[in-house]
Amino acid sequence: MPKKKPTPAADLVIACERPAGWAEPLRVHFWDKSPDGAGSAWPGVPMTPDPQHPGWWLHRFAVTRSVRLLFTDGAGRQTSDLTRERGGWLDAAGHWHDQIPTGGTAALGPLPRPQVPEQLAPIAQRTDFRAETIYFLITTRFYDGDPSNNFFCRDRIRFDDNGQAIDPHWRGDFKGLMERLDYIRDLGFTAIWITPPVENRSGLDYHGYHPYDWTRVDPRLESPGATYRDLIEAAHARGLKIIQDVVVNHSCQYGIRGQVHIDHLPIKYYCPQGSAPGSVDHGPYQGSLGNYAWPNRDDIDNPLAPDWWRERHARDSQGREPLVDPKTGEIVPKPGYNQGRFFGVDANHLDPDWYHQEGFICGGDWESIWPLQHKHLAGDCIDLATDRQNVKDYLIGAINGYLDMGVDALRIDTVKHVERDSLLEYVNAWKAHKPGLFVFGENLVKGYGCGDLGGGDNGPSQIRPWWYTRLGHDPRDPNSGGDSGFCVLDFGLFSTFRDTVSKGTYGGTAQILAMDWIYGDATRLVTFLQNHDVGPDNDFKYRFKGDQWMAAAAYNLIWTARGIPCLYYGEEIEFMKGAPQDVEGEKDTLDQTGRAYFGDHLTDEAIGATQAHPLYQHIRRLNQIRRAVPALQQAPMTQVAEWGSGMNFVRDLSDQGDYAVIGLAIGSDQQISVGSVRDGTYRDAVTGREVQVSGGHLSFSVRANSAGIYVLDGPGKVGEDGAYLR
Repeated sequence: MPKKKPTPAADLVIACERPAGWAEPLRVHFWDKSPDGAGSAWPGVPMTPDPQHPGWWLHRFAVTRSVRLLFTDGAGRQTSDLTRERGGWLDAAGHWHDQIPTGGTAALGPLPRPQVPEQLAPIAQRTDFRAETIYFLITTRFYDGDPSNNFFCRDRIRFDDNGQAIDPHWRGDFKGLMERLDYIRDLGFTAIWITPPVENRSGLDYHGYHPYDWTRVDPRLESPGATYRDLIEAAHARGLKIIQDVVVNHSCQYGIRGQVHIDHLPIKYYCPQGSAPGSVDHGPYQGSLGNYAWPNRDDIDNPLAPDWWRERHARDSQGREPLVDPKTGEIVPKPGYNQGRFFGVDANHLDPDWYHQEGFICGGDWESIWPLQHKHLAGDCIDLATDRQNVKDYLIGAINGYLDMGVDALRIDTVKHVERDSLLEYVNAWKAHKPGLFVFGENLVKGYGCGDLGGGDNGPSQIRPWWYTRLGHDPRDPNSGGDSGFCVLDFGLFSTFRDTVSKGTYGGTAQILAMDWIYGDATRLVTFLQNHDVGPDNDFKYRFKGDQWMAAAAYNLIWTARGIPCLYYGEEIEFMKGAPQDVEGEKDTLDQTGRAYFGDHLTDEAIGATQAHPLYQHIRRLNQIRRAVPALQQAPMTQVAEWGSGMNFVRDLSDQGDYAVIGLAIGSDQQISVGSVRDGTYRDAVTGREVQVSGGHLSFSVRANSAGIYVLDGPGKVGEDGAYLR
C-alpha cells in the first residue's frame, strides 16, 4: 500500500484585541514560521482591523503549521514572545481564546495595570518622597532667561580674545528655569533640587553657598513675572516639586544682614601692589572692586556695620577719598595694603553670640569631630554657633518663610559640620512647621561611611552619614537608637563607583548594600553618580569620564536599587565629561569645569539634539519604569548577589501588592537565576517578556548594560527600547 501523504499545512488566522493606549495599526512580528522558516522585519507587518468586531485586528499566515510571534503597536508597546500552532484570539488581558470571547474582556478578569500614568498625581497626594526622582541643578548655570540680571563675580572672570568679559557667573535664573521646566519633566523627573536661592555675598558666590541674608531671595535670580514664588507655582502646575538647598553651618565673610556684622574694610578701597587708586582693570570691575552694579560700589549694605562704614556706603564710589583703618590707623587706599583687612576674617574677634572663634580647618581637622564642628570651612564660610538659640530662631524662622511659600522639601548643606542633635533641632522644627516635609542632607565622605563600625573609613561615626539618620549615642551600635527621620545623600554607594562602574564591573557593590541596616531607613537615601563637589572616578575630582555604557549601567543600578535617584544637571548628555567638578588651577574659569553653563544645549535650536542623546533617552525610560513599579520606589533590597558582570536582587513590597525581581548586566550579556521568589506570572518592564514561575525559581537573560525588571503581575513593557535598555 502506498504511504499516506502528510496533511498539508493550512492557513493560520490570529486576532489581537488592541490594549488601551496602544497606537494603530497593530502589527505582528514573527519568526521561525514552519514549514518555510520565514520571518518579518521589525516592527512586523501591519494587521487588518476586523470590520465585524471593533477593537480587534487580524492577520492570516498562509500555509503555516506553527509560528513564533509577538504583537506590537510599533511605538514602544509590545506583548511577550508567543508561539501558536493554531489560530486564536488574544484579548487585551493577554489570554488566548479559540473564538472571539463574548461579553468583552471584563469577564476574564482585570486588565493589566497601566504602564505609566499619563499625568503625575497632584503634589498634595504624593506624600511619600520615595516615589519621586530628583533633578539637581545650579540655578545660575542652567538656563539664562533674563540677561538683564546677569552678574560677574570678581573672581574667575572669563575673557574672550578681545579682552571682553564673557560667560557671567550669575547667568541662569528663575525665568530660564521656568522656561525649561517641561524639559525636566519630559526627562521624567518629578522634583527639582535648586542651589540655595537666598542672598549671597562673596568673591565667587554664584552657587549660593555663601549666605548673607536668609530672609531675602537673591535679586540676581529673579525677574518681573519670574520671582521665586512664580517659579514654585509654575513647577507645581506641572506636578514638579521644588527642593530648596539650605546652608545651616556658616554665613559669608560679611556676617548676616540685620543680625551681625564681621569687621572688614570696604573693598572699593583695595588697591593691588604696583597699582594706583582707582586704576583697577578687571572686566566690569573698572576703577575699583566692589559690586559694579551698585552706584555706591560697596560690597554689603548691612545696617549693623559701624557708623564710618555706613557713612562711606552712600558716597565715594571709586574709593579714592582717604579712609583711616580704625584697627591699624593706616590710611587707604594704599597699594599693597594688607589684603586680610579687605578679604580675611579675624576668628578671635567674631561676635560669640553668632560665631565660633576657634580658627580655620586645616590638616588633620577634616576627620576629627571637634574641629569639623567648631572651626571655619574657609575665608568665605564662617562657622555659625548653631547651638545658640538666637541662631536657631533666625535660621528656622527664615526657612519657615520659604516653606510657607510652597517649597516641598529641603536639602541641608555641610551636615557633618553641625553636631547631630543640634542639627536635628532644626530639622524637626521645620517638620513641625510643615508636617510630612522631606529633609535630606549632604554628609560628604570618601569611603563607605561606616565610621567606628569598620570598613576602611578614616573618621569616627559621629561625622559619618549613618549617625545622622539615627537617634542612639553608641558609635558602634546603630540600633542603640531608632530612625531620626533625617535622610542623607548616599556617599557610601557613590564611593564604590570609583572601583566598580568606573572600571566596568559591579564587583564589590553588594558589600556596601549589605550595610544598609546601619541607616535609619536605607530606602530614603538619595542616590547619585555625580555631584557638584566631587566625582565618581578614582580621585573623586572629575565629572564621570568612563565610557557611556558604564554610565548607563550605573543608572540601571541607581534606578532599581533602594533609595531616591538624583541626577546632576548635564549627566543626561555627558556634559563636561572628564572636567574637574570645580575650579582647579589658579586661572581656571567656570567654562572649564563641571559647573559650566548648560543653557547652550537647551536653546530652541539645540534642545532636539539634547533630547535625542542615548543617555537622555535611557534616563527618561528608567524614570518611566520606576514610576510604574511601586516596589522600585519603596521596598528594601533582599537576596542581593553580585558577580562582577552582573547582579540581582529582590524588591519586595508584597504588603502593598507589588513584588519585583531585578537582574543587571554590565559589560556582557548575563544569565540571571533567582530562587525563593513568589510563584506567579512575571512580566519584564524592559522587554515585555512574560514568565510563569512555579516552585519559586525565576531565570532570565539580560543583554549587556541592560536590566531585567520582572514584576509579579506587572504592567509588561514600559517605554521604548534604546541603546541600553532593550
